[in-house]
Amino acid sequence: MARVVVTGGAGYIGSHAVRALVDAGHAVSVIDDLSAGHARAVPAGVPLTKAAIHDIDTVRRVLADHRADAVMHFAAWLAVGESVEKPLEYYQNNVVGTLALLAAMRDARVPRFVFSSTCAVYGEPGTVPILETDEQRPINAYGQTKLAIEQALPHLERAHGIRWIALRYFNAAGAHPDGSIGEDHALELHVIPLAIRAARGGTPLRVFGQDYPTPDGTCLRDYIHVCDLAEAHLRALAALERGQP
Repeated sequence: MARVVVTGGAGYIGSHAVRALVDAGHAVSVIDDLSAGHARAVPAGVPLTKAAIHDIDTVRRVLADHRADAVMHFAAWLAVGESVEKPLEYYQNNVVGTLALLAAMRDARVPRFVFSSTCAVYGEPGTVPILETDEQRPINAYGQTKLAIEQALPHLERAHGIRWIALRYFNAAGAHPDGSIGEDHALELHVIPLAIRAARGGTPLRVFGQDYPTPDGTCLRDYIHVCDLAEAHLRALAALERGQP
């Protein structure tokens, strides 16, 4: 059993990871500022601290009180288009905030870190499918902020012993099979809920671009079910516990 603090654990992907951790018998505590997450998405009995990851004193206290031996980090801003319009805010939240979290981990001697990164670190791929070893050339602030943390992590591992895995995933979709948690955004940005809303008579779905190398010129997207993604985070944690690099 691991003692895991999940940042952003009241959000879409984070709440599914929390559920998977609890179901697997791990002891979980959540930190979330609830700017995009929902307290009701956190399972009963799991402590929830409402705080921003920039609040290093609170984060350090939660890590110490929980006697954490791992952090799963989901707390980030994630709208690619918005990151182009608000790069300073994205760097402040995704880079400065994550560095504060990592500093708290150093102070509390938490040795393992599972990082929610993104396929956006690759930018426009030269070949498809993308390989893990392909060059990383982000084309927006969101991808660049995630890459900045990835590039910092090896230095923190050498200096402070924080062992890490970064998962560069594509688009999450779906919900927990029991229907208790799923996507729930006041300002919906994700294409599958928008498509469902359009099919039910809501705002028509906008498809961007007509010059992709596909049969009809529109884009193709890759998706992973959110429960499979949560399982991937648990496997990443298990790999770190086994001493894998």
